[in-house]
This record gives sequence, C-alpha cells and structure tokens, in this order.
Amino acid sequence: MGQNSSKIPFTHLFGNKTIKILLLGLDGAGKTTLLYKLMLNETVSIATLGYNVETIQHKHLNLTLWDLAGDSSIRSLWKPFYNKCSAIIFVVDSSDKTRISEAALELNKLMKEEELKNCSLLIFATKQDLPDPIEIPELTDLLGLHEIKDRKWYLQPTRTLENVGIYEGLDWLSTKLQEEKKAKSFKLSKLNPMKSPSKSNKVTPPKPLSA
Repeated sequence: MGQNSSKIPFTHLFGNKTIKILLLGLDGAGKTTLLYKLMLNETVSIATLGYNVETIQHKHLNLTLWDLAGDSSIRSLWKPFYNKCSAIIFVVDSSDKTRISEAALELNKLMKEEELKNCSLLIFATKQDLPDPIEIPELTDLLGLHEIKDRKWYLQPTRTLENVGIYEGLDWLSTKLQEEKKAKSFKLSKLNPMKSPSKSNKVTPPKPLSA
C-alpha cells in the first residue's frame, strides 16, 4: 500500500487513519459471518454476545468494523458506539419474512439518531442463497428505503458463504466515503482560503540563503 501511495486517488484525504463503520442488524442476520468472511475468508457462525472489532483494508482504505450484537435485549446498548462513526452497514436476513418488520423498525430508529445523521448506509440482504428469499424491490419497500432522503443508501443482495455481493457492496461504500471526504475538504478550503499576500510598492530584496 505505502509503496504506491502516490498513485492512489484520495488516499491523502484519510492518510493512515482508520474509518469507523458500525455493523448492525438483528440477531441471526449474518453480521458476524459476513465480518469473518471478509477477515479470514472462513465461515464463522458463532452468536455475538457483545461485540467484535476487526480492521480490514479495502480500496486502499482502513475500515474498522464494529460488529454489535443484535439481540433485542442488547440493542439499547448500541448508542455509545455511535460516536465518530462514518458509515453504517445494516445486515438483514432476506430469507426471514417474519422479522422484516422488526428489522425495518430498528433501521428507522438508526436513521433518526443525531450522531448518525451524516453516515452513509449500506444494506446487505444476506442469505439470498436460501429458498424463496425476499426479492430486492420488495425488500426495498418493506425496509422503507425510499423514505430515506437525508443520506446515500445502497441495498446489496449477498450470498455470504459464496463471497457473492460482499465486495460489490464495499466498493460502493468506499467510493461514497472518498467522495464525502473530498467534498468536506473542499468546503473547508472554501471557508478558509489562503490569504493572498498584501500589496506593497516597496520591494524587499530576498535574504541570502545559508547552509
């Protein structure tokens, strides 16, 4: 990564800083399986009791993923993790039609959180390989995604065990993070333009250089 840094677009915007991303969703949605498929390319299907934290590199970005347990008794404890979050990955089990309304409710709550108002939203529709999953257009409506007007969002169908759809979703998210950082840097430069040197009729000779 470091050897080719001069050729990497936008890398200077983040430097070596990690980007905090929350990995959220109901219990059993496939968050931890997805996380360790990215980390180790292995299938890990252990229920998360608290949280898992892993850092991955994607598109020359260091992404720190916070996989928070999604059990109903634990979701109230998500809030302290919202600070300095740059994006949300919301994972929904597209094969479990009985819990889609519950997932939609939790997603709606997240969208109303003040600390998350500037976070892009990537939704992974997992378990598309199981029989009769919810089709993406229907899932979009059931989750109320068209009602989200204050941020960019993207719904990516995935078959996690086959590595299908995961990297396509991360490609979208990485692009959005780069675009948002570039736009923010541009706004800051407009607010704090470099001061032009004051005009003067007096010409001051340059000082000699010393070794």
